[in-house]
Amino acid sequence: MGRVIRAQRKGAGSVFVSKTHYRKGASNLRKLDYAERNGYTKGVCTEIIHDPGRGAPLAKVSFRHPFRYKTEKETMVACEGMYTGQFLYCGKKANLSIGNVLPLEVMPEGTLVCNLEQKVGDRGSLARASGGFCIIVAHNPDAGITRLKLPSGAKKIVPSACRAMVGQVAGGGRTEKPMLKAGASYHKYKVKRNCWPKVRGVAMNPVEHPHGGGNHQHIGHASTVRRDSAPGKKVGLIAARRTGRLRGQKGLQAIREKENKA
Repeated sequence: MGRVIRAQRKGAGSVFVSKTHYRKGASNLRKLDYAERNGYTKGVCTEIIHDPGRGAPLAKVSFRHPFRYKTEKETMVACEGMYTGQFLYCGKKANLSIGNVLPLEVMPEGTLVCNLEQKVGDRGSLARASGGFCIIVAHNPDAGITRLKLPSGAKKIVPSACRAMVGQVAGGGRTEKPMLKAGASYHKYKVKRNCWPKVRGVAMNPVEHPHGGGNHQHIGHASTVRRDSAPGKKVGLIAARRTGRLRGQKGLQAIREKENKA
């Protein structure tokens, strides 16, 4: 009988849950209302702040309440070029300029957008990591859908009424700076969750991991496992459709996509 492996222990939570105490709150676009659907509303960026555990900065934006004498404060992912004191316009009739939030249907093809809705009114769920952006590839006005290129390079179709912020997320190029020392990684993951340092399975004993043991650090069997494997055995390449290097046309395509992203 082997020990309960790390992948099983992570499911229970406990010491593996994310550290949310010092975070500044959820980052969302405004709630979709009459003003945004039919015209526009004006807000002002009051502050740009760091959110622990997030690579991208957050912008605090104040909007006038549509019919009460008060302000509505929203926290949203800041885009490149945004500054404090900037006026942001949200709505169908807003101008196409950096930081403004518009429905996809009114943006031309080739526009770079971020903080993008996947379903109408979900307040932003795609392209929110630092430096991330989507490209509008094509509109289909008859079907009311828009085709996008995601930061991963994958193509996706979403409703044209989904909103997005114009521009790309601030904090790009974060991963290009080398970590240089273990202490940098320690502090990076300390505010995220308990997932570092990560001991390799082949470096463990047989009791602790399916890849453990042996006189050399080797797996000793195929690393692909079935989708319906027992939880204590479900490590490695889970239900992999294919493994190994991308060779031939697929390999060339992957290289081209990497170059395009760079």
